[in-house]
Amino acid sequence: MIPTEQRVASFSSLGQVFEIAAAGVENSLGNLVENVKSHNGWFTPENVRFALSQWAKLLKTDPLNAWLQAYQFSENSPKTIGIIMAGNIPLVGFHDLLCVVLSGNKALVKLSSKDTVLMKEVIQTLLKIEPGLAEYIKIEEAILKDFDAIIATGSDNSSRYFDYYFGKYPHIIRKNRTSVAIIRGNETQEDFKQLGWDIFRYFGLGCRNVTKLFVPKDYDFSLFFEGISIFRFVLENNKYANNYDYNKAIFLLNKTLHLDNGFLLIKEDSSLFTPAGLVHFEPYSSEEELQQKLNEQASAIQCIVSKNAENNREIPLGTSQMPGLNQYADGIDTLSFLSQIAI
Repeated sequence: MIPTEQRVASFSSLGQVFEIAAAGVENSLGNLVENVKSHNGWFTPENVRFALSQWAKLLKTDPLNAWLQAYQFSENSPKTIGIIMAGNIPLVGFHDLLCVVLSGNKALVKLSSKDTVLMKEVIQTLLKIEPGLAEYIKIEEAILKDFDAIIATGSDNSSRYFDYYFGKYPHIIRKNRTSVAIIRGNETQEDFKQLGWDIFRYFGLGCRNVTKLFVPKDYDFSLFFEGISIFRFVLENNKYANNYDYNKAIFLLNKTLHLDNGFLLIKEDSSLFTPAGLVHFEPYSSEEELQQKLNEQASAIQCIVSKNAENNREIPLGTSQMPGLNQYADGIDTLSFLSQIAI
């Protein structure tokens, strides 16, 4: 068994590799950054570098140790944890891998078909840093079997499949989630520029991306469109442009009321979820009405961003894709789950 301190040191070293790759310095991972788009058109070099740079900030010895101190794990009875990873944004499954290995358990990893290249290279890089971790991490190409618990991330549809096959095991099964923004009317053009990162980072495909705006009744979107104007570059990605063009054509054919700035469609709709290139908005008349709407849809909301982050469930504009180690997907504490099944 590898001691916790050594496992932490291994991930800290991996963070240094991430930092180098994100800076564009050549190494095996850095070289892949430029080429992974050929395997997944959404994984642009800019977005992969951003994901690596964010993880590089977190994978440091002191933050990792501080995070782990709140939990107790049994080093003598490791469990095998099946991890079914998503592949919607770069490194989306890395947090689960980190949790499993640092908790002293063994990760049996099923990669997403959308991300068989980047995550595999990350795992191989980690094993080069610490070959002894090979007993903690295995990539399973076939059907998962011989595991003690499951962490699975997918859609509402896939979650039903996961429930059917894995419901008898201790599990975390994640469903569709997305994020929303509150506009209260006192925002500046710079505020909306920051909100643009929450909308357009990873082309809006992550659960932490904003796909819904709650706005004051009769809100004028002019300043919003001015603030996000710098994000027109998203049209350079063919997959994003195709989504935008398709939804625009549907709206025009059906004569659906919408707003359009040339690269983002906005439509009034109570639904939280949208495809790339489209954001919904919903008006509210009072703070009480707004909070009621948020409460009604809380189970599907990952993040709430706003200018002043007026309560502890809101976070500042522009920060949705910068979660800390203890900001868990679906609000489910992964390390707490792992500590309980080890008993």
